[in-house]
This record gives sequence, structure tokens and C-alpha cells, in this order.
Amino acid sequence: MKGPAKALMSRLSNWLFGLDYDRWIIVDVESSGLNARKDRLISIAATAIVFDGRGHPRIALSDSFEVILKQPPHVFAALDKSNILIHGIGQGAQEKGVEARVALHAFLDYVGDSPLIAFHSWFDETLINRALKKVLGKRTHRRWVDLEHVAAVLHREDHRLALDVWLQRYSIVCDQRHQAASDVMATAELFMRLWPMIEKRKAGTWPGIQKIAGGLKTLPGRGAF
Repeated sequence: MKGPAKALMSRLSNWLFGLDYDRWIIVDVESSGLNARKDRLISIAATAIVFDGRGHPRIALSDSFEVILKQPPHVFAALDKSNILIHGIGQGAQEKGVEARVALHAFLDYVGDSPLIAFHSWFDETLINRALKKVLGKRTHRRWVDLEHVAAVLHREDHRLALDVWLQRYSIVCDQRHQAASDVMATAELFMRLWPMIEKRKAGTWPGIQKIAGGLKTLPGRGAF
């Protein structure tokens, strides 16, 4: 699909469905552990990918979001210091964070109607939605795409690869791994490096990238997630 036609399709989708397909959001979270169904959401970082009139994407550095959620006092008695060493958000920063209700409202306002992309998105989506349901009684919208699935399909990988592997493959430098703001910028850069392959498939629209991610189950040795 050519740039003008793609831009017209995006505007039509926005008008028909109230979706903002000219602005995609890359998301990353930090948590108190690796169990998305039990551990606590500590921080969220996000940055926007915006598309020009010809459907070309760029990372919008001025359109970014970051928040550390204030943690309840009782959690610090059993604080996992080894976990803090990974993400670098200490007890002081967690105690002085933003109240969960305010932080999560701010995140929803930031996202608006934009679709969401994350690497291993199930983890991010589960943590965010658990926090949203507990605090606000709602969830994010369901327009998420897993960039790991997109990368795997484009490269025809038959097993899961960590983000570090993809960053090394594309020579992407991440200033501080496992720090949400740094990880989200590295993920956004990975998205941009994958974009030429996405365009080569004439899939440079949100439905197109969803279709690529959905092709994961057709790869040898892969199952649906």
C-alpha cells in the first residue's frame, strides 16, 4: 500500500472506529518479580511512534511517558533487594512514587486511543491490567501487538529469543537494561529497524502488523501464545 493510500486508510479507520492509528505506543514496565499474575507493577514507560502524511514512522521523543507507582508501606518488609538490583528502583523511589490512581489515570490519558506495542506484551498487558482493575476497575483496550512475535515471523525464527538477542543482532545500544525508560527506547529502535521488512510485506498498517504477529503459529516448532 502506497503512502497516501495508507494515510487515507488510517484517517478512515480513525473516523469510523475512533482509533488513533497515526500514533502507536511502545510500552515497557518494571515489576517486583517475573510472575505477571502475582507481582506488583512498579513503573511504566512509553514512547510514541508517529506517522507522517505518507505513512512513514518516527520515534517521537517529545511524546513520551514515565511514572513510578507509589508502593504500599507493607510491601517493604518483604522487599526483594535482588529485584531492585535489576531494575534500579530503590525503596526510596518507590515510597516517593505517584499514587497508583493518579499514575494509572495519567497512563490511560497518555495512551488515549492509540494501539500498544511491547516486547513480550503479555507480561506488560497483564501487569498493567491487573493494576488498573484493582485501582480503577477497568482495563486498557485490547489493541496490543507483541513485537517479539513480529520479529520472529519476519525472521522465521522457530523459538523465542530474548530482547537482548534482537538488540545485539541489530547493534542497538540500550543505556540501562531492565530500566523501563531505556528498554522502551531500545524496543522503539528495534521496531524502526524491523519497519523496512514490514513495509516489504505491504503490512505497514495496524491491521497489517497484527496479521504479521498472528502468523507466529504458522512457524515450524511454534505454537500459539
